[in-house]
Amino acid sequence: MIVGSEAVPFSKTGGLADVLGALPQALASLGWDVTLVTPRYRGVAAGTEIDRFVVGVGGFSRDVGFFEEPLGAGAKAVLVDCPDLFDRDGLYGADSTDYADNARRFAMLVRAALEFSARDGRRPTVVHAHDWQAGLVPVYLRSLYATHPVLGGVPSVFTIHNLAYQGLFEADWLPRLDLGWDQFTIDRLEFWGRISFLKGGINDAAVITTVSPRYAEEIQTPALGFGFDGILRARSADVSGVLNGIDTSAWDPAHDGYLPAPFDGQHLAAKADSKREVLARFNLPTGKPAMARPLVAMISRMVAQKGLDLLEAVADHLPALGASFVVLGTGEARYQDMWTSLAAAYPDRIGVRVGFDEPLAHLIEAGADIFLMPSQFEPCGLNQMYSLRYGTVPVVRRVGGLADTVIDCASGRRGANGFVFDEYTPEALLETLSRALGAYADRRKWRVLQRAGMRADHSWDHSAREYVKIYERAVRQGAPRRA
Repeated sequence: MIVGSEAVPFSKTGGLADVLGALPQALASLGWDVTLVTPRYRGVAAGTEIDRFVVGVGGFSRDVGFFEEPLGAGAKAVLVDCPDLFDRDGLYGADSTDYADNARRFAMLVRAALEFSARDGRRPTVVHAHDWQAGLVPVYLRSLYATHPVLGGVPSVFTIHNLAYQGLFEADWLPRLDLGWDQFTIDRLEFWGRISFLKGGINDAAVITTVSPRYAEEIQTPALGFGFDGILRARSADVSGVLNGIDTSAWDPAHDGYLPAPFDGQHLAAKADSKREVLARFNLPTGKPAMARPLVAMISRMVAQKGLDLLEAVADHLPALGASFVVLGTGEARYQDMWTSLAAAYPDRIGVRVGFDEPLAHLIEAGADIFLMPSQFEPCGLNQMYSLRYGTVPVVRRVGGLADTVIDCASGRRGANGFVFDEYTPEALLETLSRALGAYADRRKWRVLQRAGMRADHSWDHSAREYVKIYERAVRQGAPRRA
């Protein structure tokens, strides 16, 4: 059983949804019987009601519906329908403010998932919980359900998608979560005077994973541990990194219905059709000079984590680089304003679309020559893998999953497929982007980079096999001993 707060096609705010939309089917293809449990948020009409019963958390109880939706052979989703908690404007909050009862909302998700499994009567081999919203899965399995006839002793795996989000709540939530005050200690859920769902998941899961091998190392350092590095180092023997995969059926330039013409690594000429269409969509020139210029793209949340502060620092230099730029995303007002101001000042070179548009994202990945991801930290990243698959050469910082997927063309390593910088400085970013733009002029060498990226296998097949190994390990070793 997999438990998480969002999953494509039912809900999405970020990469977690993409993972939970693809992983169950990838595991099912390997012979596993997989049930994904996720909330039935406002506007979700999927699923057929298969059960309904009262679920309670700390004195709060509601009649909860369970809606089943097939995900393919061997996999299904069970959507938890509790309107008081999930029928809201946003998944986690509204107007940039988290909902005050998020502790109850996601504790209810976990309890509903476990109660549904117990009621079904079939003992899960393992329960795989994702991010802080499901962090109480390991905690409840080792406390409330420790002696349960179905769930007692079932091991859990806990995956951290982004350590910056830690599920922090005031300690007085403990009794409202059916947890005792014995959980409010430094070796349990307590974190600087509050409780952390993330910490509970880390402490009680049999195995902890994160979404790339490099990020598994980084989160155990003070620089990128967000205060959790010591907690994770204490369990370092049980921490693994599994690189996320991508949906290679949805993201395939040879069969992508959002593109004006298909292409592949052996037939790259048609990529120009997508480039021309991207330029047109952003109201940029489409003539021969514009098509000859490299097109740099960015699809991103406009926040500092994604390197927007670096781009802000070099913004005045971008129009002089001899390239065109297209940007798609939304985020902090200062960064949105930066890009819209640049687009207004240089309407023949820079195009911006504030918001998100899935078909346009596919077209940008296909039509761009260079994709920019100068992240401060990046647990895995998916866009660099989409870019590689579409023959769009990435310029990235050497962090997290970016370091695991992009090989600098000057490294001398086999399979070089992009441009990478180390220091998180505007100068390093500008130098590396300039290096990429210079390399674009050598069409033969550029084709080598493109084809190297397009040959890489970033499908979920490999990642799912790695998760199977982790599940088997969790079953063998069981939950960690408590001090």
